[in-house]
Amino acid sequence: MKRSTRFTFRPSLPSRMTLLAALVMLSACTVGPDFQRPEASQTRHYDQQAEQPNDAPQAQHFDMGQRLNGDWWAAFHSPKLDQVVRRAIAGNLELVAADATIRQAASSVAAAEGALYPQVDFGAQAGRQRTHTGPDPMVSNVYAIGPLVAFDLDVAGGNQRLIEQQQALTALQTHRYEAAYLTLSGDVVSQALLLASANAQLQAVEALLANDEKNLDLIRRARLSGSATQIDVSLAETRLAQDRTLLPPLAQQRDAARHALSILAGKGPADWIAPDFSLDDFTLPQRIPVSLPSEMAHSRPDVLQAESQLHIASAAVGVATANLYPHVELSASLAQAASGNGDAALWGLAAGLSAPIFNGGTLKAERQAAVEGYNAALARYRQTLIASFGQVADTLQAINHAAEQNQAQDDALQAADNSLRLNQQAFAQGENSVLQVLAAEHAYQQALLGQIQARTARYLDNVHLFVALGGHSVGVLEPSVASRVTSKSPAQQPL
Repeated sequence: MKRSTRFTFRPSLPSRMTLLAALVMLSACTVGPDFQRPEASQTRHYDQQAEQPNDAPQAQHFDMGQRLNGDWWAAFHSPKLDQVVRRAIAGNLELVAADATIRQAASSVAAAEGALYPQVDFGAQAGRQRTHTGPDPMVSNVYAIGPLVAFDLDVAGGNQRLIEQQQALTALQTHRYEAAYLTLSGDVVSQALLLASANAQLQAVEALLANDEKNLDLIRRARLSGSATQIDVSLAETRLAQDRTLLPPLAQQRDAARHALSILAGKGPADWIAPDFSLDDFTLPQRIPVSLPSEMAHSRPDVLQAESQLHIASAAVGVATANLYPHVELSASLAQAASGNGDAALWGLAAGLSAPIFNGGTLKAERQAAVEGYNAALARYRQTLIASFGQVADTLQAINHAAEQNQAQDDALQAADNSLRLNQQAFAQGENSVLQVLAAEHAYQQALLGQIQARTARYLDNVHLFVALGGHSVGVLEPSVASRVTSKSPAQQPL
């Protein structure tokens, strides 16, 4: 026989109003500290000396208080670079993993929010029992079936703090995604520059080898005419052999950069080969926007991660504080039961209250531990912020010094080129020895490779500055994830 029951509870209007008021008052109580976003730094400088306008011929200029518009790597005006960076963003597996971690954290928020609602379960029980209703015992089948409802009033707001904690954890994972995104784009641009630098140095060495062969031919002809010795020929052959040893390391640097670009794009080196880059594919920005320290603190991912860690620690203090207060839970049940004596509808309504009285100081110690954890997180946040200011200051100075170094290398290359040409002419006219020609050639070789390396360093210093400033806002998270990150919390009060 099919049995069904329905339980309807209709309290009177005054009772409903009283119950509603009680629930509102109880849910409004959330103990523990409300998180306040750390106050932004009031300083407007990273390094005042480095920020001053530089009148050097090749100096770049810093636009303080300005932010870069668009993706930061667009400042190099390289369509080829933009294509490779976007391919890496689309295929990088670290970003895929970071995105999945955000979704995992967002699901944890949803799970924690479930504690704010009544918990409805369904219970069923069946068995046999033996009873004495007279001189003869009776054995019968029994069963009970029906819903169970429980609701935690969250008097002290412990569940609210747990939700706040999970939301802060989701924000932390989001900032880790942003950090991975920024690191990825920085690595791609850096590897593209290293690839371009290796190609430029390979071309320079090949030109040097061609010049070595020209010198060797010149000395051999001089040997036939009697104006040079076999020792001179041997020295020229030695120089050619030594310069050939420069090619394999540069080729390895080129190939390693290519492989790195493939891996960053989520492909094996055999599955996708990055396009070749030359230094001419990049344009050095003459004016660099530099955000103020207070703005950088709210855009740089590692600082935002430290801020989220601080928020998590603040919520933990709230959870530990809520544990010191009474815990109230309402429960209700309705069951249709039957036995050998007939069947009946059974229901129950209860309220449970538990409050800590003596626990050996455990709860107070746990709260104090949470407070100290917050203090530690605050110190780490401040240290992260200070370190970020120092990194920006270092890169600002590096850009200034790189401009000076590049100018010095240009001057050295020009001087070495003039010296080599004069020594070659003098040797052809019999006015100096082959040793002087080889020494001038060696100086030119060093100056040429140094000039390429200095030019590369300038680009890399710019990359380091853009990354140190936090790049540009990621803006690639799906709306569903972003909405979970910014889910409202009654305890979160940002400035």
